[in-house]
Amino acid sequence: MNSGALPSPANLTLRDTVTADDVTVVRQLVASTGFFSAGEVEVAVELVTERLHRGPESGYLFLFGDCDGHPVGYVCYGPIACTVGSFDLYWIVTRQDRRHAGIGTFLLYESERRMAATGGRAVYVETSSRPQYEPTRRFYERRGYRQAALLPDFYAPGDGKVIFAKNLLSRPASPAP
Repeated sequence: MNSGALPSPANLTLRDTVTADDVTVVRQLVASTGFFSAGEVEVAVELVTERLHRGPESGYLFLFGDCDGHPVGYVCYGPIACTVGSFDLYWIVTRQDRRHAGIGTFLLYESERRMAATGGRAVYVETSSRPQYEPTRRFYERRGYRQAALLPDFYAPGDGKVIFAKNLLSRPASPAP
């Protein structure tokens, strides 16, 4: 990492390889948050499975954070087909008992750095408009994302899709924690 990067939380090690064990890792991490339905947990697992079966051709890139040998978070992102330098951030999850320790922020900034290093110019994130997701929306806003769109009733009546965007070309060298 360059000298302007956000320092890693204590004892956090990163890996970007995906193994068969990560099917269970992702299932446990996503379920631990208490935010997601069983169906949503399975969608997260499907992305790991797709990466295992198709490799880089899947378009899914992963970055896992481990503390003291135990998985504590991960991010899944990938380039958006038919665009020049646009990326989707599909999942970012920190184990419930490790939230508010800077792990999610570090994983987010590191994935942004990696996107930019491969020609990424913009990243997009989708989340729910339900009140339960207010902390998630604030998380992105505090890290330089802006709401780009709101699609009312997208997921269900009263549950809209909020799309956030961030320009990677104008990121500060040292993001604020």
